[in-house]
Amino acid sequence: MNNALKNLSHCGDIGSLEAALRVLCSGFGTVARLDVLPMGCAGKSQAVCFMRLDLSERGQDLITKVGVKRAGVNVYPVVDLRIPA
Repeated sequence: MNNALKNLSHCGDIGSLEAALRVLCSGFGTVARLDVLPMGCAGKSQAVCFMRLDLSERGQDLITKVGVKRAGVNVYPVVDLRIPA
């Protein structure tokens, strides 16, 4: 996992995670849409963060340089959180 994604695990709540994701993506374009879906399993907290950038071709840069995945027009990281599950 890319260090930029690992650094997101320090977010203490969903609001700070959303803000950190917008900052992370700022070098790749404006986040046109962001949906954070928290998940918890076996005491571990994670969030799937579906994002759409204003320019879809910039999403490929984000995938290559940061290591997020693509689902249709969205890119998404899965982030480990320090929020209790």
